[in-house]
Amino acid sequence: MNSIFDPTAEALAGWLQQRGQPAYRLEQIRQGLYTRRAGSWDEVTSLPKGLRAELAESFGFWTTRIAAHRRAADGTQKLLLELADQQHIECVLLPGRARWSICLSTQVGCAMGCVFCASGLRGVARNLTAGEIVEQMARLQRLLPAPDRFSHIVVMGMGEPLANLDQLLPALDFARRNDTFGIGTRRITISTVGIPAAMRRLARHTHHYHLAVSLHAASDALRNQLVPVNARIGLEEILAVADEYFELSGRRLTYEYVLLAGLNDQPPHARELVRLLRGRPALLNVIPFNPVPGLPYQTPDSAAIRQFRDLLEQGGVNVQFRQRKGDTIDAACGQLRRADNSV
Repeated sequence: MNSIFDPTAEALAGWLQQRGQPAYRLEQIRQGLYTRRAGSWDEVTSLPKGLRAELAESFGFWTTRIAAHRRAADGTQKLLLELADQQHIECVLLPGRARWSICLSTQVGCAMGCVFCASGLRGVARNLTAGEIVEQMARLQRLLPAPDRFSHIVVMGMGEPLANLDQLLPALDFARRNDTFGIGTRRITISTVGIPAAMRRLARHTHHYHLAVSLHAASDALRNQLVPVNARIGLEEILAVADEYFELSGRRLTYEYVLLAGLNDQPPHARELVRLLRGRPALLNVIPFNPVPGLPYQTPDSAAIRQFRDLLEQGGVNVQFRQRKGDTIDAACGQLRRADNSV
């Protein structure tokens, strides 16, 4: 059965045309799904009852099931979704100042092997479809009371987004449409550990989304330990392609750096980062490690974090330290899994 959240309209438009339905039915369906946030075909009341019954036979409304829904005191909400093949993913709704962001997954698990991240502990099972990515958006939107809507998308959940561009790009382009979620290009950020060929492809895409490159180290020797896939690529090539992305898109890049006590949080590491990023039009986003049960890594203490920040700022690096959100429900950066520990 086709998914109604599949971002390609051709299947639905053709289905309606074959049944002699007027063209405006497609607009009514999208309004029901994305403006009125219907939870079933019965709730799309702008359609005739008979048409709703026919649609239900041909297009699945939800292909996922909410297996767990957790809320944090800071307003963060996390969904554990069971997919049609009984695989599981997690996605997150994040509060901000007068805005809501959503964090999406692109794969069941992850193959990049970052040693401090929960998402890859069991490897990768498969890519998500474009419909499954859009369905996360719809699920998270329904957590908000109307007329509140999410305004930003960060593709920083489970998986390596650039390993699934064939499905991710149609989903994001669909989210930009005024008759769906209406999210502006500048409000969409894609994270990657750095896959040069895919970064070049993304740079040539019609819409230039913000790109966040997960560094976690300023030398290949250390990065090979923390991000094993780096051994096949290397920082020099990743940074060169990142520079190309800026030249083609005009979008300032973000570099992400998870701070791990005793591993990459010392003064020499900060000075290496200064040398690496000096002169680049970039923002360094530092994320003190969010603990993951079963992993041996620790969050640096406040003194180490303060010293690290001071050295970066003295070196002229444009830096911000990410505010921790959702860590009490394992929804913070690096904590998403293929199963919820609470269920």
